Amino acid sequence: MKPFKIIGLLVLVAAVGAGAFFVGRLTGHDHSAAPPAQGKTLYTCGMHPQVIQDHPGNCPICGMKLTPIRRQPGATGERKIKYYKSPMIAGEIRQQPGKDSMGMDMVPVYEGETATDLGPIAIDPVTIQDMGVRTGVVTRGPLRRTIRTVGVVNLDESAVADVTTKFKGWAEKLYVDTTGQLVMRGDPLLEIYSPDLYSAQTEYLLALSSSATPDASLEALRTSARLKLKFWDISDEQIAELEKSRTPRKTLRLNAPRDGFVMEKSVVEGQMVDAGMKLYRIADLGLVWVQSEIYEQDLPFIKLGQEATVSLSYLPDRKFRGRVTYIYPTVDEKTRTAKVRMEFHNPGYFLKPGMFASVEITSELAPSVVLVPDTAVLRSGERNTVFVALDGGKFAPRAVTLGPRAEGNFYEVLTGLEAGERVVTSGQFMLDSESQLREAIQKMMEPGAAATVGRANPPSARLTNVPTATNEGQPVVYICPMPAHVSIQYDHPGKCPICGMTLVPVTPGELQHLRPGGRVLYYTCPMPEHADVRSDKPGKCPKCGMTLIPVMETPQSPTEPAAQPAAAVEQTNALPPVLYTCPMASDADVVSDKPGQCPKCGMGLVPTSTVKHGKIAEEVWRKQHTAPADGTTSQPQP
Repeated sequence: MKPFKIIGLLVLVAAVGAGAFFVGRLTGHDHSAAPPAQGKTLYTCGMHPQVIQDHPGNCPICGMKLTPIRRQPGATGERKIKYYKSPMIAGEIRQQPGKDSMGMDMVPVYEGETATDLGPIAIDPVTIQDMGVRTGVVTRGPLRRTIRTVGVVNLDESAVADVTTKFKGWAEKLYVDTTGQLVMRGDPLLEIYSPDLYSAQTEYLLALSSSATPDASLEALRTSARLKLKFWDISDEQIAELEKSRTPRKTLRLNAPRDGFVMEKSVVEGQMVDAGMKLYRIADLGLVWVQSEIYEQDLPFIKLGQEATVSLSYLPDRKFRGRVTYIYPTVDEKTRTAKVRMEFHNPGYFLKPGMFASVEITSELAPSVVLVPDTAVLRSGERNTVFVALDGGKFAPRAVTLGPRAEGNFYEVLTGLEAGERVVTSGQFMLDSESQLREAIQKMMEPGAAATVGRANPPSARLTNVPTATNEGQPVVYICPMPAHVSIQYDHPGKCPICGMTLVPVTPGELQHLRPGGRVLYYTCPMPEHADVRSDKPGKCPKCGMTLIPVMETPQSPTEPAAQPAAAVEQTNALPPVLYTCPMASDADVVSDKPGQCPKCGMGLVPTSTVKHGKIAEEVWRKQHTAPADGTTSQPQP
């Protein structure tokens, strides 16, 4: 080999991590010769497989200790050479020995050798230091995220009322003549004169005084005249006053329809007003909205009823607590954000419409998950890869499935890693280049097997109690047992991000028979202290005035076997195949061997295996169905 080729080779090997590109194990120094005779031990360098000698020692290139070449177990005699490959250029393969395009000897690949025999990438400590490889530990902790954004204080749209008239007239006198004035329900706003209104009063008085003798036609006339006044928003008190005085009034007094502040005033004394013209706008500021923009990648952390806090620049010493009451169903095409509405009680009226506010929403999706540093993940678009640091200066690439991003630049790991493992957080790009070369070699030699390159311990082998196929060998997917959520399927177990129920495995055949559905059981207040408020339609909480949020029905798991009748269950300490209990922990004493409704709260019963208080419910069942000494059986609760 020429001197300049040797120098170029050494530079290339040092740049890419000391030559970890080689596939298979070399078994001879003269690559064109037959394998050594059985029983003779040869020694090679783990970093430079081209160095082979028949006695122990150190590698002349890197100085590492030579290791003996181990033959395949059970191998006898000579092995058959499949082809020859270049030790430096991925994919350069020949059927005859010789030199590669760089002038190096082609190395043989024997039958039974594959790229997966290489195992992890091995790099000497000096090269690791030169590459700047740094590692971090995969930890376990809560999946928590604090969303910080800005919001705008707005009026509660459901607490706004406009004062208008249904007739043409003139404003004679204003009782409320300034914007911003606080009024209460029933307070007078203005006096208005209308010829049509005066005629209607006169018509009603004529109907009342026509005859004292009851007559069907006269009664119909009176009713019609009275309805005409009411349709013009004349109150019952004013009609009663008209009946008492028997004198039509020139003007009609308009009263405030609700408590609140006058936000707009569009009338002055003496002004002519048309029918339908807005005279006043009154809004109640005791409850206000704060609307914020949330980026779409942060939406998984926003839930209905979740607590939110806001702070104001002019009041830095305090924060206001509220609740998320609505997440708008669309995303802005330009900003890629979705609107989120929060409701805040406003004692003292510190939150003024139009103000900017700093919003913080803290969410905890799970109390304990596996977390990996963001800097450890290499993203190729199709998959995410991390390099796991092994003993002896070795690194193994491993594909991972990531969940949401958590605080501190960490990501949840759904599959691929376990807590306590060390991963490369800096310098992994050089390792990735070698891993990509190994995959290229694998694709050239054994198409279809590249998915396993460098995964000495694939995620599927590391997970426990995670079914990936049924007993019949069919693959499974995971869905939420809530009928309204079965349209979303997941490739991993866990909790439903919508309702928090445990995902259940189903086969593709079972999935075809599941259809989205479900219904709203009731609406409740997002404030925890008002959880007893229930309504069959949307509206406001009667206690605090906040917008009610829906509660969906809780169905049984689609993969659970049908519950047996109570008479078929043996009255012993053995439990039936499936027991059902109320999803509310306070009603854990409600337990049944068939699905149904909770007699206490009306919620649908759920399997005991899906709730934390399931063990308590099962113990209640045992106590109810334990056979006493007299041979009788206790009766279950209704």
